[in-house]
Amino acid sequence: MRRGGLGGGVLIAGTTSDAGKSVVTAGVCRWLVRQGVKVAPFKGQNMSLNSFVTREGAEIGRAQAMQAQAARVEPTALMNPVLLKPGGDRSSQVVLMGRPVGEMSARGYHGGRQEALLGTVLECLAELRRTYDAVICEGAGSPAEINLRRTDIVNMGIARAARLPVVVVGDIDRGGVFASFFGTTALLSAEDQALVAGYVVNKFRGDVSLLEPGLEMLRGLTGRATLGVLPWRPGLGIDEEDGLRVSLRGSVRESAASVPYGEDVLRVAVCAVPLMSNFTDVDALAAEPGVVVRFVDRAEELADADLVVIPGTRGTVGALAWLRERGLADAVARRAAEGRPVLGICGGYQVLGELIDDEVESRAGVVAGLGLLPVRVRFAREKTLGRPVGVALGEPVEGYEIHHGVAEVGGGSAFVSDGGGVAVDGCRVGSVRGTHWHGVLENDAFRRRFLVEVAREAGRRFVPAPDTSFGALREEQLDLLGDLVEEHADTDALWRLIEGGAPGGLPFIPPGAP
Repeated sequence: MRRGGLGGGVLIAGTTSDAGKSVVTAGVCRWLVRQGVKVAPFKGQNMSLNSFVTREGAEIGRAQAMQAQAARVEPTALMNPVLLKPGGDRSSQVVLMGRPVGEMSARGYHGGRQEALLGTVLECLAELRRTYDAVICEGAGSPAEINLRRTDIVNMGIARAARLPVVVVGDIDRGGVFASFFGTTALLSAEDQALVAGYVVNKFRGDVSLLEPGLEMLRGLTGRATLGVLPWRPGLGIDEEDGLRVSLRGSVRESAASVPYGEDVLRVAVCAVPLMSNFTDVDALAAEPGVVVRFVDRAEELADADLVVIPGTRGTVGALAWLRERGLADAVARRAAEGRPVLGICGGYQVLGELIDDEVESRAGVVAGLGLLPVRVRFAREKTLGRPVGVALGEPVEGYEIHHGVAEVGGGSAFVSDGGGVAVDGCRVGSVRGTHWHGVLENDAFRRRFLVEVAREAGRRFVPAPDTSFGALREEQLDLLGDLVEEHADTDALWRLIEGGAPGGLPFIPPGAP
């Protein structure tokens, strides 16, 4: 597989955002590693509010961390050199090689900054290809965004520069998949089209034989084969990238809770604050039998909740204003007064405090918080990034930190200690708890103890299952993705592309790029 000292590779592009690029990339990684191939994921540029911290303290997209887990390798900044974290409709924080380098408008980024980063992206890709047998690259959005092609560093830009074959994924559940495949190809230049080697249909429901005549017509029109028809599977629950892929007032992953282990269910309401980040924190709760997790945006939806979670956000002050405007702040305060459980994570922890001094994120200055925890938060220009460990409720825990806010705790008890009584992070007063640590609920023993306390405070006869392993469930989901690729894709054809690149003689489909 080594060509000029580099391992093989392929770019998984999509007809749209959320077509299934992340899923297919993860599935190909898991399929390859099960074949004994040393494989790594890669995404040159990612736009996401769901991020992760690597062992070396670099911030990357959670989707790439999930794909690294699928490949059974440790995630690094090389796998996602550019991460954009939206701060609103017009600007994003630019994270380069795991470190924030400033805020930038979309016009400024696409007006020159993005193109200047192409060298860094290609260097990271080359380094991975020198280290691994195969690198499975994920595109972003659509490769046929004709207004952005000149500065592209994540789709055909890197495919052309690195001579990567391209497989285009389309979501047939949305409809129009044949037109999307054809139109995506036909809007690319002849040079770009020469790298588009085939298609993958995602989320198909029904009898594949009914689809086959269309696939043959598509091949006749484009000269390219469909390399797989992946069936729709519920409950995959992998880390999302582009946004909240569940409906408000809908359960996490749109699936109902499994049968409770004890006599009662436990209802969790997650406030769907603006610019919500790392909402994957609650996936571990949703994995527990009998726990129903829902995202909400109205005060009355908190009435029957046993636990209210205020999640992370890229706009803490804006989220605080949103909670007040919708009456959610008052509803949370009433819950606290009644001794009913509330949990704030990262930005959600910050809004529970007495005040926020922010001259960095919102530049709003000093703003009063909800006053439910004796905590004062000052936003620092340097972002805290880390993979801390500690003890909570008598159990060892680890998590990851991604925040500008620095908390000064003036009372209560610590959420996490060092095991010897020294506070490490967070605060608790009565039934109100807050922590800066993402991922803390993924620690199984702690999560069970936490849910026992929540059930007692909420007056529920809920009992957590004694053997739920969130890590094992994630592995099952990743194996399912690998199974989808292995059982429903032309893996021989995929292997030939990864090893040998796009075949020659692929026809040009007019009109091409304008």
